[in-house]
Amino acid sequence: MLIRVVKSKDLIKINDIEQLINPFDSSVKGISQAGEEQQEVELYWKEDLAFPSGEPFPRSWLDPAYKTAE
Repeated sequence: MLIRVVKSKDLIKINDIEQLINPFDSSVKGISQAGEEQQEVELYWKEDLAFPSGEPFPRSWLDPAYKTAE
């Protein structure tokens, strides 16, 4: 799955979707798609990421208490 880094607008490839949607994980491992060579796996904070369209992630992916928070 490709995800966008909000500030740089670079795309990163996420292989572990479960880590991405788990609200108890505040970061996710991804591989930058910038450049022509294969990049190393890096850790990205989920709060700095969004869908490629620019739409933010659902709160249920980010907040472990999303059902109780108002």
